[in-house]
Amino acid sequence: MNEMLSQGMQPHCSWCNPTEEETRYLLLQGASWRVYLADKQDDIGRCILVLNRHAGSLSDLDIAEWSELKMIIDRLEAAVNRAFGATMCNWSCLMNDFYKAACPQPHLHLHLRPRYRSPVTVGLRKFRDRRFGHHYKNHRPNRLTAVERDEVFRRFKNVL
Repeated sequence: MNEMLSQGMQPHCSWCNPTEEETRYLLLQGASWRVYLADKQDDIGRCILVLNRHAGSLSDLDIAEWSELKMIIDRLEAAVNRAFGATMCNWSCLMNDFYKAACPQPHLHLHLRPRYRSPVTVGLRKFRDRRFGHHYKNHRPNRLTAVERDEVFRRFKNVL
């Protein structure tokens, strides 16, 4: 446990200690960041970027972490455009859910939400971004089956 703390990790943080199942959809691993295809695909290609060390705020990032974040953002935006034809990307860093706990342990992460002017085809289905040009709504249902999510993951990996 002391080794974890010296590496900036928290023993009870799920982001510091992902399970094998949680790492199944790991798209990228960098020195400071890792990128996962989000389990909930309410926006096709939605990803989560997670800082490799435990920190609670963007203001905690050092120059190397900011620099790598910029490179990953560039790479992801190009990949989501090539793989799915995304028109634009929404980025968010919302830490609110951590603070619902009695003893919050926020772990810095960002969300990539690709947005689409035109329909996206995954498998045999077409998906429309019915809220394109508007803010996304939280708590929307997953839109993909497990097989479709696997296809999205493969398409993403192929262009990264």
